[in-house]
Amino acid sequence: MTHAIRVHATGGPDVLSWEDVAVGDPGPGQVRVRHAAVGLNYIDVYHRTGLYPQPLPFTPGVEGAGTVETVGEGVSGLKAGDRVAYAGPVGSYAEARLIDADKLVALPDSIGFEDAAAMMLQGMTAHMLLRRVYAVQPGDTILVHAAAGGVGLIMCQWAAAIGATVIGTVSTEEKAELARAHGCHHPILYTKQDFAEEVAAITGGAKLPVVYDSVGKSTFLKSLECLRRRGMMVSYGNASGPADPFPPTLLAQKGSLFLTRPTLFDYIATREELEQASAELFEVVGSGTVRIEIKQRFKLAEAAEAHRALEARQTTGSTVLTV
Repeated sequence: MTHAIRVHATGGPDVLSWEDVAVGDPGPGQVRVRHAAVGLNYIDVYHRTGLYPQPLPFTPGVEGAGTVETVGEGVSGLKAGDRVAYAGPVGSYAEARLIDADKLVALPDSIGFEDAAAMMLQGMTAHMLLRRVYAVQPGDTILVHAAAGGVGLIMCQWAAAIGATVIGTVSTEEKAELARAHGCHHPILYTKQDFAEEVAAITGGAKLPVVYDSVGKSTFLKSLECLRRRGMMVSYGNASGPADPFPPTLLAQKGSLFLTRPTLFDYIATREELEQASAELFEVVGSGTVRIEIKQRFKLAEAAEAHRALEARQTTGSTVLTV
C-alpha cells in the first residue's frame, strides 16, 4: 500500500496525518510517479492552515522528483523509468501520485532527485522574480527579504551572477554568514537593525528599483520606504502573516510605486513557459552558478516536524522530505 500525508481539517502541524492511500492507474494524459524526494515550501503551510484554501481532504505539497512508473493513454515523450521533476499541482506529500504529464519536466542526469525536489518551486520562483516580474540588470541594487531561506539563497546567487548588488535581510549572524557566502553583498540583521535605514545608507539615499518581499505583514510597509520613485514592490509571500490593507493612494504618496503579487503558476501556465523556466534553472544549477543548499532533511512521514521547524524559522536554505 502507498502512503501519503493527508489533511482532513485545516490547522496546525498536527493535522498532517500519515495514511494508506490508493493511487490507481494513470488516466489519459496522466503519469504515475514514484517519488524519491519532495520539497518543503511555505505555501504548504498556507494550504495546511487554510490561508490558501484547498478542498478537503487533500494531500499537501507542490513539488517533487522521482521516476515514472507507468503512463496513461496519449502520453508521448515519457516512459517508465524516466527521471522527472515538477512544481505543482498540490499533492506531492506522497510516496507515489498521479499527475498530468504536461506538468513534468525531464531531469538532467547531472541533477539528483533531492536537489531537484528542493529547487523546482523555489528555483523557478527565483527565475520568475529576477527575470520576468522585474528583469534585474547589471548594476541594479536589490533587496531580498529572508535572504538565507530556500528562495533567498537562490536569488542572491543568481542576482549576483547577473551583476546586481544584493542586500538581504536575515534574523541571525549565522544566517548573515550563510547569505554572504551565497552572493548577498550586504546582509542586514533585521532583529538589530532598521532595514530601511540600512538600505538608505548603503545606497547613499538613492534607494532601490525593486524589493522582493516574502515575509508580508511585518516588513511590507517598511519595504515601501526602501523604493525609489517608480520602484516596484514584489510581494510573493506571507511568512509573518498577510500584509494589512492600505489605500492605493499610499503608492502615489511614496513616489508612484508599482505593486505586484505574482504567483509562479501564472508564469509557467503554458508548456513553453514551463520548459523555458526549468531549462534556465537547470542551466544555472548545472553550471555551478547557483548551488542548491539542502540544510534539512526529514522523512516524509515526519512532515509535521518539518512544518514546525519551518514556521519557527529554524530552517535555512532548502528542506526536503525523503521518501
